[in-house]
Amino acid sequence: MDKLLQEKLKPLRERIDEIDQEILGLLNQRAQAAMDVGKIKHELNADGPVLKPEREAQIIRHLQELNERGLFPRDSVHAVWAEIISACRGLERGLTVAYLGPEGSFSEQAAFEYYGHAVQKLPCPSFDEVFRAVEAGQADVGMVPVENSTEGAVNRTQDLLLSTSLKVHGERIIAIRHCLMTLSGNMDNVTSIQGHPQALAQCHQWLTQHYPHLKRVPASSNSDAAKLAAQDETVAAIAGEAAALVWNLSVVAAGIQDDPNNKTRFLAIGHLDSLQSGKDQTSLIFAVPNRVGAVYDLISPFAQNGVSMTRFESRPARTGQWEYYFYVDVLGHRQDPNVAKALTELENKSAFFKILGSYPLQ
Repeated sequence: MDKLLQEKLKPLRERIDEIDQEILGLLNQRAQAAMDVGKIKHELNADGPVLKPEREAQIIRHLQELNERGLFPRDSVHAVWAEIISACRGLERGLTVAYLGPEGSFSEQAAFEYYGHAVQKLPCPSFDEVFRAVEAGQADVGMVPVENSTEGAVNRTQDLLLSTSLKVHGERIIAIRHCLMTLSGNMDNVTSIQGHPQALAQCHQWLTQHYPHLKRVPASSNSDAAKLAAQDETVAAIAGEAAALVWNLSVVAAGIQDDPNNKTRFLAIGHLDSLQSGKDQTSLIFAVPNRVGAVYDLISPFAQNGVSMTRFESRPARTGQWEYYFYVDVLGHRQDPNVAKALTELENKSAFFKILGSYPLQ
């Protein structure tokens, strides 16, 4: 039976080997073309940002459309070409990415999924440091969480977006699957469970049901909790499976988040402006004058110009006067005529107005 199986599989495996060689040859041709683009830009003194979010989004969307009836999964087209683009981009110039660390965090996962693995990593101890590193030029770009499907807005990111000079040039939404992990692989000597406050909140019911007697300790990040658990057998960490691999921990229980559809939206930030890609979103912040009907008057330009809002959130302005900032996402690029007109009308009516950026939709 084994011999017959091997005989039948042999020609198929040989064909796979041939295809792989063809793919490798084409990848090298693509890499050469990317390097030639860089040379021409340099010769013409047209060196600019090596990252082109709108161009990269257009490439992947086009390939997904071409593959609409193909066997290769749509999401895999995105994953494979994100890495191909990342590798070719790295041949022109390396990209340094800041994110909440240490290694193994969901922020790192989001950064890899968006920018690819051909980057220089800069794990940071806080969201503040991610913004500071990019603002100061220590990193080219950053990746920060902005909202979670269970716990809502990430408040510190919201506050930093209000004051930063950085712009949003992309987004990445990832499924959050929390795991409970320890050094030993069991909970025998554990006295505390540590994780980022958002993670502890997202697993509240599960922890209450299974380990109500254990102390819950907030950590600066899930990966930081995993790092500590790797050094202390009395600590159990809540983190992603990647953190268990990085810090050599064993998973005690997987998928402990209360909401099985738990997702977090991350924003890619930097100094560059993303151009129109054909399918974009614009994020902005505004504040209204303190008068009756002000919010309705301000958002009316969106309806009048056919612009759809996909997100509308308020956050206290901390003035003590019950004033609020409104965080809004709308479909379209700020350079689209209808969006541009609506934003101009909104800015003229606002007490505060700031466009965070326009960027390709995921």
